[in-house]
Amino acid sequence: MAIEVNATPRATQGKGASRRLRHQERVPGILYGGGRPAQNIELNHKELALHLKHEAFHASILSLNLEGEKQQVLLRDIQMHPWRAAVMHIDFQRVAKDKKIHMRVPLHFINAEMSPGVKASGGTINHVMTEIDVLCLPDDLPNYIEVDLSGLELGHSIHISALKVPSGVVSTQLRSGDDAVVATVVVPKAEVEPEVEAAAAADAAAAAAPAGEPAAETKEKEPEKKPGDKDGKDKK
Repeated sequence: MAIEVNATPRATQGKGASRRLRHQERVPGILYGGGRPAQNIELNHKELALHLKHEAFHASILSLNLEGEKQQVLLRDIQMHPWRAAVMHIDFQRVAKDKKIHMRVPLHFINAEMSPGVKASGGTINHVMTEIDVLCLPDDLPNYIEVDLSGLELGHSIHISALKVPSGVVSTQLRSGDDAVVATVVVPKAEVEPEVEAAAAADAAAAAAPAGEPAAETKEKEPEKKPGDKDGKDKK
């Protein structure tokens, strides 16, 4: 079921008008695309803030209710206040059922605890990507794509080509020939650092030693003096 967003037409424009709207807990926005003229709109800030907390609001087809007319839209841009949790402006794009759309879809990683690289080798999962850009018709757009990590070995990676995407959905990155890494299992940093430090210390010692000589030498022990000797020489 699509998330429904309520909006009303916005008659006024300009910075001053937008500032007054925000003081009234309203958010200025724009609705464009779909072969229709762009339209200025405004939304309730409190309602919008609740929607923004949900992942699906950012990556799925929304139902925009504008004076009783419900239109399928995508969230295309949102401007936040530099330091306050306040929405300054928002853009929505109309979508047509027969037109393909570009959209960034979040990745959901599953079965990490079953990965041999984690379970048997003590590695950790490194999430190289958290979302991918896809091309598809609006009705084929998934809310997310799962990444199954259950077979991932230590030092191995999962690429975009290994993801199971729904029918009709294409990765734009893969289509352009870029089979990028999505996730990999790496050795925990705490275990790698001592080895790196030890290797660096050995390299530094070798570099400091004179050519042809060992990095560290043991000082030759002086001959033990015997009774009657003077300055290490036999007394005559």
